[in-house]
Amino acid sequence: MILKPSQQTLNKVIETLQNGGVVVCPTDTVYGFLADAENKKAVEKIYKIKKRSKSKLLPIFIKDMKMAKELAFIEKEHEKILNKKWPGKYTFVLKRKKGLKLYGVDKNTIALRIPKYKFLNDLLKKIDKPLVQTSVNISSNPALTKISDIIKQFNKYDILIIDADNLKKNRPSKIIDFTLKHLTRLR
Repeated sequence: MILKPSQQTLNKVIETLQNGGVVVCPTDTVYGFLADAENKKAVEKIYKIKKRSKSKLLPIFIKDMKMAKELAFIEKEHEKILNKKWPGKYTFVLKRKKGLKLYGVDKNTIALRIPKYKFLNDLLKKIDKPLVQTSVNISSNPALTKISDIIKQFNKYDILIIDADNLKKNRPSKIIDFTLKHLTRLR
């Protein structure tokens, strides 16, 4: 199914994610696959569609700092940096809290991002759950920004595609690792 961004579409996206579906959604960087991080089958669908190795972990979109603190340990000096960079094009790897039922992520660390894209931010606030996310492409190929390419390649799968027209050529988010001895940029 292909829909344009709207309030009605937002409700359909939430329904799809809550029912274990995968959504292609525009972001502030590139189009991304989204799924409920707490739904193993939904996360496995993303791996299958992308032909991605399960050893390659998935980052997570979150709605706010409160949710970040529910999922990860955030030190005071890191929080200052996060507040400057979020919402935005930065993913941060942090030490993960134990006892969380999340799929596609490491058992010790977690990569989090608060995007800066109104439709997606509205979705995150309304669904109030962490969503795994990864660029729309077949693994190791460049991220797709043309909606016609995305539809051609991925419409055969049982997924919901949000058509926000072509996105500007953009790079995926920068990834900063806070779990190492020194702050390290991974991408």
